Amino acid sequence: MSALPWHLLPDNSSVDGDGRLSIAGCDLIELAHGHNTPLFVYDEAHIRARCREAVAAFPDGAAYATKAFLCTAMARLAHEEGMDLDVATGGELHVALTAGVPAGRLVFHGNNKSIRELSAAVEAGVGTIVVDSMTEIDKLEWVVDGTGKTARVMIRVNPGIEAHTHDFLQTGATDSKFGISIAGGMAEEAVDRVRTMTSLELIGIHAHVGSQVFDVASFSKAVEVMADFVTTLDVEALSIGGGLGVPYVEGESAPTITEWGETIRSAVARTGLKARIHAEPGRAIVARAAVTLYTAGTIKEIPGVRTYVSVDGGMSDNPRPVLYGSGYEVFLVRATTAHRDRNIRLVGKHCESGDVIVWDGKVPAAMVLGDILATPVTGAYGHAMGSNYNMVLRPAVVFARNGVARLVVRRETYDDLLTRDLA
Repeated sequence: MSALPWHLLPDNSSVDGDGRLSIAGCDLIELAHGHNTPLFVYDEAHIRARCREAVAAFPDGAAYATKAFLCTAMARLAHEEGMDLDVATGGELHVALTAGVPAGRLVFHGNNKSIRELSAAVEAGVGTIVVDSMTEIDKLEWVVDGTGKTARVMIRVNPGIEAHTHDFLQTGATDSKFGISIAGGMAEEAVDRVRTMTSLELIGIHAHVGSQVFDVASFSKAVEVMADFVTTLDVEALSIGGGLGVPYVEGESAPTITEWGETIRSAVARTGLKARIHAEPGRAIVARAAVTLYTAGTIKEIPGVRTYVSVDGGMSDNPRPVLYGSGYEVFLVRATTAHRDRNIRLVGKHCESGDVIVWDGKVPAAMVLGDILATPVTGAYGHAMGSNYNMVLRPAVVFARNGVARLVVRRETYDDLLTRDLA
């Protein structure tokens, strides 16, 4: 059995002579003992490098998709590195503003923004509101009227493209809860409606084809489909959204953010499109920047069937395997480069048979109870999608850089679980 593929680890990973892993000069076993597990450990320099790469690849506008991973430290970091921030709820908006990100650097998404959320966005002066339906156009006009302000908007459209990804991650097909379909003239009608409203300023069109997309041809196709539409409308900007895939398991590979940008620019050149091109990477910025640390608490051998290794986290800190059947690798932190010759199923502590983190995992035969195990490429949609199912405490988050580990999100306490109870 092979060792863990090195390309799945954060940029600034290193091992000592025994294969014990450090990230950005911080020993992971020491971090696990000092902060307890589960624990998210991020390579801060890795994130900063991806932010700078995105800004270089999309100089007209690169917004970090905060749904991938958000806390105040992450919001500040992305802003410091020149990115706008894409928020999709009032909660994400609040975190970004609290972090000190100027409202004008925010892009507000969402398929069902409430009046309260739209009002907060307008009051704060959010730079761009991406309207998702005819209903929302009317709601936003109602919110803005009488304020003396003008809301800058993009219209999210569905180009009718089915990207090569999981069905639940398709967002650009005609049959989608997101956006307004180009088919049948609905998107053009939305454009006409916005342009009749003095309180709304149309600045562009937004088209997002899906998430975890490995084939950049899907993005080229989106540009080609959108080119005539955008040119005819004479709008200044086209956002191609995000969705660039990342490798999670052995054998997977994906284009870089730079290659993604080059592909988009080539498509723009072929079509003669003059609009400014915006993008909204999230997963590609943070996914590979982090690992999640767990402690092995139970090893259950079922002869002739399989070996279950239970850890102190699970679907509460990484629901993607349950939601999408997503694959991950697992490795032994004290022997990162060792051959993994023992087949296991890595499972969590929740009261669900489906509480699986790694369906077909491999670890060294020397793994024992109490060992620190890790899953790589967990920087996106782990912390962000976490829950308190079974009243399990949500993990802490550490940023590692130049040998210093900075706690940016503390671990919950049992008392935190009671803060909203009134009786």
